[in-house]
Amino acid sequence: MPIRFDQDIVDLARSLPGARLMVRGVGGTVVETEAYGRDDPASHSYRGPTARNAAMFGEPGTVYVYLSYGCHLCLNVVGRPGEAVLIRALLPEVGIAEMIARRGTARDIATGPGRLGQALGIALSDSGKRFDGGAFLLEPGPQADLLVGPRIGITKAADRPWRFGLAGASALSRPFPRPPE
Repeated sequence: MPIRFDQDIVDLARSLPGARLMVRGVGGTVVETEAYGRDDPASHSYRGPTARNAAMFGEPGTVYVYLSYGCHLCLNVVGRPGEAVLIRALLPEVGIAEMIARRGTARDIATGPGRLGQALGIALSDSGKRFDGGAFLLEPGPQADLLVGPRIGITKAADRPWRFGLAGASALSRPFPRPPE
């Protein structure tokens, strides 16, 4: 059964750790995601459509790529219009040599959205493409135990527990906070 992109953005973000992500023949298992909603002050869509975020208002399953800090390309999958899931980290499994060559190192190949974008060869021109099995593919994985925590690197709505990680994964961008005992 394919991934259902047209659903609540937090549910979509929760469903993606464990999924298989392939971009032009390289990829692996998604191990970390973050949700960004339409009325979320941390989201690029919060103030409405612009030329920069136009893909975020595309059909569910659209690729949304943005440039972070002027140097990191970040890969997102659009859920409902104005909502997206940032793919934060990936366990490399296919095309590892190509990912290492793109990154220039075998260390932390795709642990973090900028590294992931570089390892997968993401370009700004990919924004607006589709996760339809062509150049971009997302296939569901087995039901997974998840870690849940606040999003990283934002100042607005930073306390929302909309970051999800695959429990036991070694390729997370950062550790998750320990749950209270």
